[in-house]
Amino acid sequence: MFVSRLLSAFSLVLAFAVASPAMAQPVQPFTIAALHAAQAAGKPILVDAYADWCPICRKQAPTIAAIAADPAFSKLVILRLDFDTQQAEKRLLGILQQSTLIAYDGTKETGRLVGVTDPAQIKALASSGIR
Repeated sequence: MFVSRLLSAFSLVLAFAVASPAMAQPVQPFTIAALHAAQAAGKPILVDAYADWCPICRKQAPTIAAIAADPAFSKLVILRLDFDTQQAEKRLLGILQQSTLIAYDGTKETGRLVGVTDPAQIKALASSGIR
């Protein structure tokens, strides 16, 4: 009896896990290695040049968090670049201002927004690298 109930419970958990939609990866800290690994794998990428003191960055953050939780963006790699400390990385990507968002499809840049807080435009940018 106990084994039967245990197997039933296990079956339910397994069915729920299989039926659960895929989630996007959480926002990760930006590193050159992480960018190159995602590009080499041909993944869609969103780079977020963020500064804690930036009000525009703080307005963009909820939209980026929503994208990270959206199953439609399950393949998207989101990398947050620290605008204040990652000087070499900013130069490499041509980032001149905080609140810059850059989308890639593998190694190809598909779009860039600077200072945009409109969720629809941010989601469109994030989608531009997804095949």
